[in-house]
Amino acid sequence: MFRIKICGITNVDDALQAIEAGADALGLNFYKRSPRYVTPEQAAEIVRAVRTSPAGRGVTIVGVFVNESQPGLMTLQEQLKLDAWQLHGDEPVQFLAALSTHPDVRVSMIRAYRCKERDLSAIANDLLACDAAVALPSAVLLDAYAPDAFGGTGKVVDWNVVRDERDQLFGLPVILAGGLTAENVAEAVRIAQPDAVDVASGVESSPGKKDSAKVRDFIAAAKAALAAI
Repeated sequence: MFRIKICGITNVDDALQAIEAGADALGLNFYKRSPRYVTPEQAAEIVRAVRTSPAGRGVTIVGVFVNESQPGLMTLQEQLKLDAWQLHGDEPVQFLAALSTHPDVRVSMIRAYRCKERDLSAIANDLLACDAAVALPSAVLLDAYAPDAFGGTGKVVDWNVVRDERDQLFGLPVILAGGLTAENVAEAVRIAQPDAVDVASGVESSPGKKDSAKVRDFIAAAKAALAAI
C-alpha cells in the first residue's frame, strides 16, 4: 500500500511536482461541490502525465468520491483506469457489498470516515457490518468531521484515539488525514502510528492549488516519521 498521498490534485504540474518529490499516491476529487473537483477530462490529462512520467512508476492514483452512483463509478473507471476508489461520503454497507461482488470492479477500495465521536466505536460498528456483508475495504482513512464538508477542512483528528483504538478496525491499514502539515505530520505519525498519511489543504497556497515547497517539506517530514515507527 502507498505511504504518502497528496490529495486534491487539480492539474498536471502539481501532480508531477508531487511524485517527483516522493509522493507514492495522488488523489483526484470527483465531488462536484469540492473546490478541488476535477472533470473527467482534467483527470484524464493528469493520469496520462503521471503514467508516462519516469517518476510515476508505482504511483497509486486514487479517485475520491462522495455518494457517487455505481454507474458513475464504473463510467469513470472505464475512462481513467484508477488504481483505487476512496469512498468519502455516506455510502451504505449495501453499496459497498454490491461493489465488492461486482465482476467488473477490480480496484482497491478505501473507506473514509469522518471522526465525529471521541472514539472509534461507530466506525468499528460500520466495519463489523461490512465484514458481515463480505465488503471490508482495503484500507480505512480517518478524517476530521465537519458538518458541511467531506474532507479538506484542515481540521485535525484526535491522534491519541487513533493510536489507542485502531485495534477495533479489523487489522486494516489506517490512513491518517485531517489537518496535516509539514509542521505537525511527524508528531501525528509518532502518536497515531498510521500506515500512511494523506494531505490536501495542508500543502496548498489556495484551495486546489498546491504549494511546491509545502509539498516537498511535507513529504520529507512524513517519510522520516513513517520510517521511524
